[in-house]
Amino acid sequence: METSRLSNHHLQSVMTTYMLLFRDAPPAVYNAMSPAQLTECLDKWNAWHDGIAAEGRMHHAHPLEAARRVITGKRGEQVIDGPFAEAKELIAGYFMFTADSLDEATAIAQRCPNLEHGMSVEIREVAGGCHLAKSLGRKGMKE
Repeated sequence: METSRLSNHHLQSVMTTYMLLFRDAPPAVYNAMSPAQLTECLDKWNAWHDGIAAEGRMHHAHPLEAARRVITGKRGEQVIDGPFAEAKELIAGYFMFTADSLDEATAIAQRCPNLEHGMSVEIREVAGGCHLAKSLGRKGMKE
């Protein structure tokens, strides 16, 4: 019993957390699909997600709404509502999951079923601290 607990802890400690950011295809791609094609697309997506979750890798995942707000300016005084017509690739959602390496995370991303419809997937390793903390030699944000 103790051995399996140590093994699980060891596995968790060597796994790295990654985020997949999904930039969806233009709405026209999905608007051209029949209800049966849309259902098949969604079923493939759910099977892919559920497979990652069944392996115990998935931390969380969510789609994102297109409407958004951008805050800029030194005191956050500029507030711009979206969606923005000039945005060609909106981030449609994300998965946060664990993998042994960037290569393994890439292999998981390459199985994304909506790539065939024009979606792109960006892979990012989740950092333990921001660039400011790292520049100060800290391992975490509040060290």
